Amino acid sequence: MMKNNIFEFDLSILKMEKKVCCAILFTLFAVNAYAQDPNFHVYLCFGQSNMEGHVRFEAQDTVNISTRFEVLQAVDCPELDRIKGNWYVAKPPLARCNTGLTPVDYFGKTLVAKLPERVRVGVINVAVGGCKIELFDKDQYASYISTAPQWMIGMINQYDGNPYLRLLELAKKAQRDGVIKGILLHQGESNTGDSLWVKKVKNVYDHLLKDLNLKANSIPLLAGEVVNVDQGGICASMNEIIARLPRTIPNSYVISSKGCTTVADKLHFDAAGYRELGKRYADKMLALLYAVK
Repeated sequence: MMKNNIFEFDLSILKMEKKVCCAILFTLFAVNAYAQDPNFHVYLCFGQSNMEGHVRFEAQDTVNISTRFEVLQAVDCPELDRIKGNWYVAKPPLARCNTGLTPVDYFGKTLVAKLPERVRVGVINVAVGGCKIELFDKDQYASYISTAPQWMIGMINQYDGNPYLRLLELAKKAQRDGVIKGILLHQGESNTGDSLWVKKVKNVYDHLLKDLNLKANSIPLLAGEVVNVDQGGICASMNEIIARLPRTIPNSYVISSKGCTTVADKLHFDAAGYRELGKRYADKMLALLYAVK
């Protein structure tokens, strides 16, 4: 009788040890599967048409792109052989399938050219031409969409009707691969004259950091000016409002558009303007990265 009890006791220990070993192996596998690479720097980009890219990219924009510069695809693009949620070398277009050159192209190119070779740069670009900042407010987007013009709805629907949620979904995936280092914003034309724009941007920024379990004000927000007055920008007065952003978000920085050339509508930058603006975003980010070392 005693021997049976001992045998049963030993068997229970073996079963327990097996469960513990399985749990340890599962944990190790999970950690390995979702290990963050601290040298993979990820940037979240959002806004309206100047962020998605209004003009066609040129041959010079599609060559000599480093494999260290990647884009996390925001929508399915069968014609480009890209699937939403997968990483690809960051060859334009970086937003949706038929968008153009964006400041993000030269932001990433400039970073990888100036950062150590061990560092990779990943970008996520979710943008909708013509939209107000309200489209990215998780509490206000539905109300905004209900009054949005029909031509915009198709673009919004490519993000399953919720661009903010798509940005968040992709950002969470990117957090498993790398580390979020910054947020790029180019928006404001459709909110020209809106004195509450800064507060609205802060709402989006605060929600995004909270939803990503990031510490408040921990991630730099780089906001580009709209077409400048020196280029005859029809929304240039908005730059006075954009300039107020650092007073409300301490870790925010305004990227000047002065001298960045435009197309005829004086609302959108031309290819040269996008290249220059993208480099300016990068130069500011580089200054911030090296300032903390």
